[in-house]
Amino acid sequence: MMLFYLTLILGAECQEIFEQQNDDFVRSLDQSYLRGLLFLQNSQTEDGKWIDSSYGSEPGVLGMAVLAFLSRGDDPEFGPFSKPLARSIEQILRLQNKETGYIGNSMYNHGFATLALAEYYGLTNNTEIGPALKKATNLIVSAQKTNPKGAWRYSPESKDADTTITGAQLVALFASKNAGIEVPDEAIAKGKQFLIDCQDEKGGFGYTGNSGANLPRTAIGSLILSLDKDTDSKPFKSSLEYLRENARFGDQGHKFYSLYYTAQAMFRASPEDWNTWNLANVRQLQATQSESGSWTGNYGTTFATSAALLSMALNYRYLPIYER
Repeated sequence: MMLFYLTLILGAECQEIFEQQNDDFVRSLDQSYLRGLLFLQNSQTEDGKWIDSSYGSEPGVLGMAVLAFLSRGDDPEFGPFSKPLARSIEQILRLQNKETGYIGNSMYNHGFATLALAEYYGLTNNTEIGPALKKATNLIVSAQKTNPKGAWRYSPESKDADTTITGAQLVALFASKNAGIEVPDEAIAKGKQFLIDCQDEKGGFGYTGNSGANLPRTAIGSLILSLDKDTDSKPFKSSLEYLRENARFGDQGHKFYSLYYTAQAMFRASPEDWNTWNLANVRQLQATQSESGSWTGNYGTTFATSAALLSMALNYRYLPIYER
């Protein structure tokens, strides 16, 4: 009965993953996810922001919340969360520079906001989103062209690069491409090469070079290689070895950011890797979810809740960027 109900609200594609789990797991996970979404909905302001911390009004965090709402599979235009979705999308558009396409005040914000616009546009074909998404995508590409590293850092004018911001831009480019926006193959190839140059001999990815590898950076690198279908390469295979040895539940200072990327990397590693990690992650998150449905972390409750939900969202496998 539960699988039939989920098929109605999520679609047959989502059921494919749910069939690998028992009804109790499905019901429990969806209840936790729904509680998190209700928290986000109830704590959102009328203008589509959150005020739990200074980060709650940043377009990147708005983008993360948008992705969390979209990932459950409810109709983005007429479903139960269509209003909070529309409010946050409209706020992201208000924060975009209409001339340059830049969203917010950092490429972190720009990357996550662009990803959200791409996923929303891909599901709705909203005519207002298309031009804004194209400008946002073009800014990512143009910023790379003036960067000697062939990648990205904090601002469009940056002349150096790091793996975390580069990963955010590359995921946004993949999502934009999936949504029908033109993305040069060269942009993805150059960005990916920068990441590979930051990989150490054990498969881990550093920050600005091949030292100081950690879990979230390696999850980012592994995810990009997988999105680019480079899964037979040595860099990808060695990244999996690093993840298998280190993928627990996030770095101390960046727990939810780490969960967000590690979930995607483990999902793309193998069904066996994903099933083991996913079950433990869901149980751990359910044990720490507050009565309000939220989670709390260093970057505020909205970010932590959105990232926690997105680490479980692969179970729905609804968004195009979450397909294997």
